[in-house]
Amino acid sequence: MEDPVAPGAGSPPANGNGNGNGNGGGGKGKPASPKGREAFKSQRRESEGSVDCPTLEFEYGDSDGHAAELSELYSYTENLEFTTNRRCFEEDFKTQVQGKEWLELEEDAQKAYVMGLLDRLEVVSRERRLKVARAVLYLAQGTFGECDSEVDVLHWSRYNCFLLYQMGTFSTFLELLHMEIDQACSSALRKPAISIADSTELRVLLSVMYLMVENIRLERETDSCRWRTARETFRTELSFSMHNEEPFALLLFSMVTKFCSGLAPHFPIKKVLLLLWKVVMFTLGGFEHLQALKVQKRAELGLPPLAEDSIQVVKSMRAASPPSYTLDLGESQLAPPPSKLRGRRGSRRQLLTKQDSLDIYNERDLFKTEEPAAEEEEESAGDGERTLDGELDLLEQDPLVPPPPSQAPLSAERVAFPKGLPWAPKVRQKDIEHFLELSRNKFIGFTLGQDTETLVGLPRPIHESVKTLKQHKYISIADVQIKNEEELEKCPMSLGEEVVPETPCEILYQGMLYSLPQYMIALLKILLAAAPTSKAKTDSINILADVLPEEMPITVLQSMKLGIDVNRHKEIIVKSISALLLLLLKHFKLNHIYQFEYVSQHLVFANCIPLILKFFNQNILSYITAKNSISVLDYPCCTIQDLPELTTESLEAGDNNQFCWRNLFSCINLLRLLNKLTKWKHSRTMMLVVFKSAPILKRALKVKQAMLQLYVLKLLKIQTKYLGRQWRKSNMKTMSAIYQKVRHRMNDDWAYGNDIDARPWDFQAEECTLRANIEAFNSRRYDRPQDSEFSPVDNCLQSVLGQRLDLPEDFHYSYEIWLEREVFSQPICWEELLQNH
Repeated sequence: MEDPVAPGAGSPPANGNGNGNGNGGGGKGKPASPKGREAFKSQRRESEGSVDCPTLEFEYGDSDGHAAELSELYSYTENLEFTTNRRCFEEDFKTQVQGKEWLELEEDAQKAYVMGLLDRLEVVSRERRLKVARAVLYLAQGTFGECDSEVDVLHWSRYNCFLLYQMGTFSTFLELLHMEIDQACSSALRKPAISIADSTELRVLLSVMYLMVENIRLERETDSCRWRTARETFRTELSFSMHNEEPFALLLFSMVTKFCSGLAPHFPIKKVLLLLWKVVMFTLGGFEHLQALKVQKRAELGLPPLAEDSIQVVKSMRAASPPSYTLDLGESQLAPPPSKLRGRRGSRRQLLTKQDSLDIYNERDLFKTEEPAAEEEEESAGDGERTLDGELDLLEQDPLVPPPPSQAPLSAERVAFPKGLPWAPKVRQKDIEHFLELSRNKFIGFTLGQDTETLVGLPRPIHESVKTLKQHKYISIADVQIKNEEELEKCPMSLGEEVVPETPCEILYQGMLYSLPQYMIALLKILLAAAPTSKAKTDSINILADVLPEEMPITVLQSMKLGIDVNRHKEIIVKSISALLLLLLKHFKLNHIYQFEYVSQHLVFANCIPLILKFFNQNILSYITAKNSISVLDYPCCTIQDLPELTTESLEAGDNNQFCWRNLFSCINLLRLLNKLTKWKHSRTMMLVVFKSAPILKRALKVKQAMLQLYVLKLLKIQTKYLGRQWRKSNMKTMSAIYQKVRHRMNDDWAYGNDIDARPWDFQAEECTLRANIEAFNSRRYDRPQDSEFSPVDNCLQSVLGQRLDLPEDFHYSYEIWLEREVFSQPICWEELLQNH
């Protein structure tokens, strides 16, 4: 793993003491070396960034605001095309309607005009067809030339999109998209430099389809019954195979693979990915719909209801506060001798022992005074960097009454501690079985397999422990699905054919099944190219084809604007891919666990885990607070207001937002994705250890956002036992934060277990077994022919002969000839027939 690009991510001072001085001790006579001063400055810059970061008021959801999602469809390079679309519409509209504007027409007149537009789309001339398509795009963009405000533009954009859908516009544009894809692949571009002009037709088509999907997908209480019906009809059309065509998402997946394979390098990949993400969200459902489906499915399987909604629990959690920068800076600058350091930390420890919370006491590193050199060596080797304090103080909560900046909240009376833990503890069935197996071996000398009811011979405390474990036992939907799959594999004849509901998720999986490895590889290739930490390579795919203008900028201002546009373009791609993969994994896991595992394995085989770690191997705080946007150029603002004169100062200043919503959204999605890939998978957890993910993940804790911190702590928890005792000594604050914020598994010895001797190949058997189960599942459910040898047959002679068969009308004319040729003249070897049957 390469060095992070964050400031302050370099190596610690040469002396290894990590105190920011280059003299190796703390004496006053020796000046610090240049290397030590530079390391101290970098540490100070990074520490200042973490301390100055306030708690981010971020609400996680399916997507950003409606206007923001529409604005991200367009790059700033495309802004000139808004005027082109308007001109194409007005030229066509004046030839069809005299003396009126679009907003003045009655609905019937508007429908008649749209029908005329769709008819004119069927012309042979490519140039004429593009002009009509631009006129349709102008309608979908809200006829902004007749509006006075941004609210009006968004309102009429939504109204026009419903009108366009009701007139069959989406089906027409789908046919045009098929035609453009076929033409693009048959005559692939071989230009040395591909620009935005090479994808004009595709960008117009995809923009119209995206606006229709995004506007119709949005639900509002004021929607009429006709619009609600249209929304459900549209969702059905996108979900199922209509008119012998594949679901729309599969067409977009094929565009992604063709782009990555080099067949169509000019595809506007950002628009394709945004549309693909929104189509999957629209057809399968977002996070709230997923939660409702989970509740419904648990009820159908007879499982207890969920104890909590994880997203709602996280929303009530508070972000952890980093330690006071001024106090730590003073300690680092003074750098007292070891004896004085022991006295100071001892006094602080005496202060803390007066508090009632044992966790607060344990959170202070008691081993620092005994083994300072070992601790510093471990921090240097494990982290790859050393901040002024070395840790985030994740246990201290914000005080009820904020103290003055000069005072640190050391008093227990000034700190608000949460009451209880946020999560209900869980226990798996196999955890109870493992506990009883160990107990029986210890007290009885033999085991009873999977029997969890017989407690004969075990002492009373074991009885109480088993009772407590069973009270918190959690049976997941995946456990039931795995058990059913085992029974279907064992008894295929007695259980018969499985009845699989034709849900949108099931249909999408069936369509993706045979090309799924290519889909996952293509998505990860694009994600790698869009990651800020990736190095530009000549052989890598070009994801900037739909943002680079034909003529490159020649002034500093134009170059700055294009640089912001390129960075924004990459951020939107990361956002769409991360959200798309997370939605697919969550829906497939709910539909069937082996569908989820199939996608997960191919992501792991395509190096998704090191890719996500590479993404986080940067200054995440800088990435989340990046200002790669120009608000006056965003849609719909740019269509209403006159563009002010841009300057280099205004571009450098950016907007006044506290953080970039899409970047924080992307980071949380990638962390959730990494959690799903590694949960209960020991071999993948070892990959986190091998790739030294602990220091990379710890740096992400500087972002004060509860959900992001939670998923980082989860990833640290699962690998803690493999990091060794010394790492835990040096990271007690992180350990306390895990205890405080992450769900507890009663039998999990994550904080004290030592699996240092474990090797990655020790866990490969689990991965191979999982792969065999996935292949058996796919073969049984999707590869079996219709006339299966296990399908039931009718053995009753009376019922078979009594069936009425529909024969051709002329059959009785040739019946005697057929009987003579096929029956009487054919020799029958009765002995061979009896032997075979």
